Amino acid sequence: MSPSTPAPLRVALVQEPAGLDPEAGRARLRELTPEGADLVVFPEAFARDFGPAGSDVSAFAEPVDGPFGTTLAEVAAQRRTTVMAGMFETGPDPARPYNTLLVRGAASAAYRKVHLYDSFGYRESDRLTAGEPGATVVDVGGHAVGLMTCYDLRFPELARALVDAGAEILVVPAAWVAGPRKVDHWRTLLRARAIENTVHVVAAAQPAPRYSGHSMVVDPLGDVLAEAGPDAQVLTAEIDHAVLVEARRTNPSLANRRL
Repeated sequence: MSPSTPAPLRVALVQEPAGLDPEAGRARLRELTPEGADLVVFPEAFARDFGPAGSDVSAFAEPVDGPFGTTLAEVAAQRRTTVMAGMFETGPDPARPYNTLLVRGAASAAYRKVHLYDSFGYRESDRLTAGEPGATVVDVGGHAVGLMTCYDLRFPELARALVDAGAEILVVPAAWVAGPRKVDHWRTLLRARAIENTVHVVAAAQPAPRYSGHSMVVDPLGDVLAEAGPDAQVLTAEIDHAVLVEARRTNPSLANRRL
């Protein structure tokens, strides 16, 4: 391994349901963060679930350095890892917080979900504020990690913007609502984002019955390295940078682009 090649990244995806009690959620964050991973990814809205469709979640919004963010940082330090988890963040409109992916540990960031879930009969924008478009990329163990959340997956231009900003791994925490075709869409889109961008994709979802589960790790040629079923579990995988290098040698589609 050359000095410029990062060591393989050990990832853990915690496919667990979010609850409605934020204090209990912080306790579960401590309990569920495993030892021995370089990156631990919890699902979207893990700090507190959305509740019934259309619920007002503004009472559960916090600043990024509030109780949930503080617990996340403490857990990351105790486990010597980087932890990512979804929360509702206070913003300029008190009635409509941000849907934020918070990162603490070796890297620190707060990504505000850009594409709100106004689809399949839902209206996330009635209750939440969208983040400004942009590419949020963090360094985890020498790996450039781009951040997305759930419905963002359906917008290939965001994934490409992250890759253009240097991302070689895309992380997608989600609360992917269950329903007809939804698991098929999830699996297809995760593999598509990996293949078209020649990147690893790491996707942590909330489980059934309300959500779809099937957390996944996909390599840059679209091979599924690990996949959960519908129910709660912790999924682990190892991401090797050499696989990305070889994939881009085999399939140099990024280099072949004509804009």
